Amino acid sequence: MSRSSRRGSRRLAAAALAITASMFLASCADNGSSNGGGESADSGSSLKIGMVNEQADPGTPTKGGTLTFSGYSAVTTLDPAKAQVAGATGGSELSAIYDVLMRYDPIGQKFEPKLAQSLEASSDSKTWTLKLRDGVKFSDGTAFDSKAVADSINRYVTNKGPQSSLWASKVASIDTPDATTVVFNLVDPWTGIQSMLATGPGMIVAPSAQQGDQFTPIGAGAFTREKFAPNEELLLAARPDYYDGAPNIDKLKLISIVGAQPTAEALKTGGIDAAYMRTLTPILDLIESGYPGFVDIPSLGYIANVNMAPGRPGSDVRVRQAMALAVDPETLNTRVNNGKGLPGQEIFQDTSRWHNDVAPIGVDPAKAKELLDQAKADGYDGKITFLSIQEPSAQATALAIQAMLNAVGFGAQIEYVTGAGDLVKRMYADHDYDMSTAALSLAEADPYERLYTGIKSGGRNNATGYSDAEMDALLDKLGVATTDDDKKAVLAQIQERANETVPWQVWGNVAALDVWNQNVHGLEQSLDGIVLFDGAWKS
Repeated sequence: MSRSSRRGSRRLAAAALAITASMFLASCADNGSSNGGGESADSGSSLKIGMVNEQADPGTPTKGGTLTFSGYSAVTTLDPAKAQVAGATGGSELSAIYDVLMRYDPIGQKFEPKLAQSLEASSDSKTWTLKLRDGVKFSDGTAFDSKAVADSINRYVTNKGPQSSLWASKVASIDTPDATTVVFNLVDPWTGIQSMLATGPGMIVAPSAQQGDQFTPIGAGAFTREKFAPNEELLLAARPDYYDGAPNIDKLKLISIVGAQPTAEALKTGGIDAAYMRTLTPILDLIESGYPGFVDIPSLGYIANVNMAPGRPGSDVRVRQAMALAVDPETLNTRVNNGKGLPGQEIFQDTSRWHNDVAPIGVDPAKAKELLDQAKADGYDGKITFLSIQEPSAQATALAIQAMLNAVGFGAQIEYVTGAGDLVKRMYADHDYDMSTAALSLAEADPYERLYTGIKSGGRNNATGYSDAEMDALLDKLGVATTDDDKKAVLAQIQERANETVPWQVWGNVAALDVWNQNVHGLEQSLDGIVLFDGAWKS
């Protein structure tokens, strides 16, 4: 291999690790806090997906002003091909610049066209025809046409964007029969193309955006870049020529305040106008205090990965089963979240549209001890190390897990690393760990993509080494299911197989909240916590 090829390979590996880290950090938010026990808010178990504290009709929108939004994590790139596009990782910020071809309506549980005029499937769901709106232009004045759409998506795949491997495996070719029509020819039936076009691949960059190694954020969204200081601030200016009319607000200021409690305080004092939050205690407090917002509850938000590589304790399915049977999510919720979390072992809790009646593996310390004794009889010494960051709720989780595992005969130890970056590298890059907190955060719109990349044999984000031919077949079956009923039937089978093979240790979910002040109106929700700002205004 040449020196330049080696450099290119290292760059790709580093980019992949950065993307994985952003996914992990977004998913593994603080699940609560043991220092907030005095609240009068309802139990976290009462949280449901949907609007809270809905506002009355505010009347005619007013023009002008700056809206300040605090995202969960700071924006580090304005290139959709280099970002894990989700509400917690720059999805809202990037959508302001690029908009999206499709939008997911989380209330109606359906996809709607945004920059697209329509998206229609053939009877067999193997051909999808996208029609573009008239009058849409990129912010540099060039045409937003079918060739630009196809070229942008091909660029996304070539640059190995986070969703590119699944896209490449599903989309055989793209045709552009005329300037307003894009035809996607699929390998097999697939409805997940809708969610793809609502996230990274559906954020279309202008042909002029990439000039050699230089990238300029030029999109068809409602705002353009005015100032960008990575990890600090993104300031956007409204586009008077946006296809749907000039935005009501003049400026959009996008920041990320470190810490959920300081974020909530900034909202209360008017330092910010809106925020995306994933920490239970301030979420419950803001809801109790009457702040309007939208609650999202992605599935598999609070889990543990167990390394299944040869020689690791998790390579023995009996050990994984024993761990699952030993850990009581309700006890964990009490110790970590003051009983206010969303505990459970199901892949899809009853808050999810994908919930099924298949019981999870259950909690049974006696059976856990029996399985562990069997593994010990075959040479396992019972030792396992839990990798954790040095942060209060993470430490509380680690100590609770250690106690419950040791109670059935494990010799569990805790190893602390300084920060999440170290943990991510150990788990996802080096695969040097036994067990650690993680998450998949399956989107309600379509859980297939993250299930596929998370537990498919050789999947992009398969950090555990889990490999099961029967599960692979079920994932393939889920990928070609085209109705919700068919998908739910396969997901029930996936729950049954997960009970037997234990791809993760499932402890519950983590709620997320898009929240804003009473004088803010017109924010629109989309897929995976993404907020759209083109209709926003302040009274």
